[in-house]
Amino acid sequence: MVRVFIAGPIQGMEDRQEYRAVIRRILEAKGYEVVDPWEREKVIYRASGGEWWKNVPPRDFIERDLRDVERCDVLIAYLPRLSAGTCMELFYAKLKGKKVVSVIEFEDPSPWITLHSDVVLRSLEELKSYVEGGGLEKLLMDLELTLTSRFKD
Repeated sequence: MVRVFIAGPIQGMEDRQEYRAVIRRILEAKGYEVVDPWEREKVIYRASGGEWWKNVPPRDFIERDLRDVERCDVLIAYLPRLSAGTCMELFYAKLKGKKVVSVIEFEDPSPWITLHSDVVLRSLEELKSYVEGGGLEKLLMDLELTLTSRFKD
């Protein structure tokens, strides 16, 4: 089964994580397994108050997220605004050879984001159309063809 990691801003948006449920529904409707760090970590954010990151061991926290990225095939980066954590996960996914679909809702995104995205969309509605239309399957087939050709040579 294809695993998809949901990356998106948390810090400063702890009470506005509804987008994750929307992305989850879109992906699960097509049979994808969703890996969402928010499901594991929301207790930490809500229990720790406004500056939760000061009360969490950063290395453990980040390493868990990176391991999740490693065991996924695709990362969907939702960026309604710029997010350092989301950008780091996006870049890490590319370093690990994963496919990245970015949903960028703010104007003038950095070329660092767009260059490291295989697909750039502008809204969750576009993501829904892309997934329902078989976009992720095609993206993964492209990855498989690339890997196959590398091993042939």
